[in-house]
Amino acid sequence: MKQSIAEAVQTTIKSHLRKKFQCLFEGTAEHGPVRLLNEIYTDLYITEGEEGEVNKEHEVRQIETASRRTQAEDEAIKCNEIFRPLPGQDKPIRTVLTKGVAGIGKTVSVQKFVLDWAEGKANQDVHFIFPLPFRELNLIKEEHLSLVQLLQHLFTELKDMPLFNPEEHKVVFIFDGLDECRLLLDFHNSKPVFKVDDPASVDVLLTNLIKGNLLPFALLWITTRPAAADKIPPKCVGLVTEVRGFSDPQKEEYFRKRISDENLARRAVSYLKSSRSLYIMCHIPVLCWILATVLETMLTETYTGEIPRSLTQMYTHFLIIQTSMKKVKYTEQKERDEGIIFKLGKLAFQQLEKDNLIFYEEDLRECGINITEASVYSGVCTQIFREEAGLYQGKVFSFVHLSIQEFLAALYVFLCFSKREKNMPDQQQTSQLSALFRAATLHDLHKTVVDLALQSANGHLDLFLRFLLGLSLESTQNLLNSLLKKTGSILLNTEETVEYIKKNIEDGSEFNRVLNLFHCLNELNDTSMVEDMQRCLVSGALPWPNNTIPSSSQCASLLYLLLTAEEGKYEFYPNQIMKTDECVKNMLPVIKASRHAR
Repeated sequence: MKQSIAEAVQTTIKSHLRKKFQCLFEGTAEHGPVRLLNEIYTDLYITEGEEGEVNKEHEVRQIETASRRTQAEDEAIKCNEIFRPLPGQDKPIRTVLTKGVAGIGKTVSVQKFVLDWAEGKANQDVHFIFPLPFRELNLIKEEHLSLVQLLQHLFTELKDMPLFNPEEHKVVFIFDGLDECRLLLDFHNSKPVFKVDDPASVDVLLTNLIKGNLLPFALLWITTRPAAADKIPPKCVGLVTEVRGFSDPQKEEYFRKRISDENLARRAVSYLKSSRSLYIMCHIPVLCWILATVLETMLTETYTGEIPRSLTQMYTHFLIIQTSMKKVKYTEQKERDEGIIFKLGKLAFQQLEKDNLIFYEEDLRECGINITEASVYSGVCTQIFREEAGLYQGKVFSFVHLSIQEFLAALYVFLCFSKREKNMPDQQQTSQLSALFRAATLHDLHKTVVDLALQSANGHLDLFLRFLLGLSLESTQNLLNSLLKKTGSILLNTEETVEYIKKNIEDGSEFNRVLNLFHCLNELNDTSMVEDMQRCLVSGALPWPNNTIPSSSQCASLLYLLLTAEEGKYEFYPNQIMKTDECVKNMLPVIKASRHAR
């Protein structure tokens, strides 16, 4: 009898999960294009991750660092074998913690794992899989439920079915998005819960599941951005893995699957390879999708405009493309786009200050977005702003990716500046970023952001800075004028800013900060420092005497050039550089980036 109940429950769950996970929604579930996951899914590079110190660096830094690694360094782990012990591990793994930056493919990996089980393709020794995203668990944090009631609450299909005992079966719980968790996970003081029918708050149930008090033989898979990995005590984790995104061959495979026109896909890959700073960003699957969306339009035979070469230009085109994909009923209101983008920018900026990737009704109301209008916002700005109804049917909101949030936040600041809407009453004057609204000139604004970015030890403003600088170019403003009312009468002169950035490069001592400043110069269309290094490499000499040690700025200049140049274009002589331990440390990425080092 017990077996038949378990089989009925399993059949119901598998059917539900097949319907829920068979499609991959790129952008928003309601408005984005629907693609079958199995048609577009591209394997990700997953390896064993490092335990111990949590990486709090901005994720763009982590992307760029990861892109410089070689895959031979680590053994790849297949998504469907996430619980398999690695060579040398002799005891079974109960809890896997998977780290990865936003948009790297953690949630899609979970989706593939669940779908393959539901379709009978993998892990058929598992009786039940319950995916429980933190963004949905957040919505029921006030409830007191037993574990069985919680599952019935989230999986409504189980409500009218006979109760089953999870203790008698092999069960996998997947907690996706630990970084989005707004529950208080107190592993030291939460009351113990041992039985699946004992009621408790959701956070207490989770801590007891993770500690192993509840269902000690159940398997747990937890995914998180790296900065939140320390929310789970190391003793509760059997294996740490890391999703490193797409390798170069996987990038090309993705574009072939994503762009149906084979010739167009080939041209897109070729174009990105010629713009190495963009190609590096393709390490992130979500960014591949953004770039594919833009290039699919830009590279057609009928397009006569300039192809974007900087990150800001790409995101500006993406905003224009997505905003134009709106429902017919909104088209007659010409001014509506600007109002919506301004409110979304304000939301992006405020949540960036709080380091939030997801938000709720109250967050929207603070920015003048009525909850009943949310579908209008996600309809007009298709695939930029995501509105989701969870299993519990509560509303959760987010931008499709952190970089889109940072772009809109930078656009909001620039619009406020150009319209002179400074010292706004709802802006917290205690905020570090409130100084931006007191800038008198464009150079003051740039200087303030550059200084704040350089003061950030973890690079949390690096990408925001790049976008704000790129938005200040007249060419970008001309693009935006098709979408927004003409910005105020500001003189778009960036020469002072360029000189200020160069001075900071020369004075800089921290390698990653200097490297980001070169990316900033690229956004401002200034390549003079890189061209100087180029001339040196072509002549076979480096710009420092043989007896001296290159500064971090010189190392960063060389690295930036090698990373952004076509493969194998330059060669250099390590014995001219590797004179101290610090030099060796700075130059290791350069050696890895160079195909021809003598």
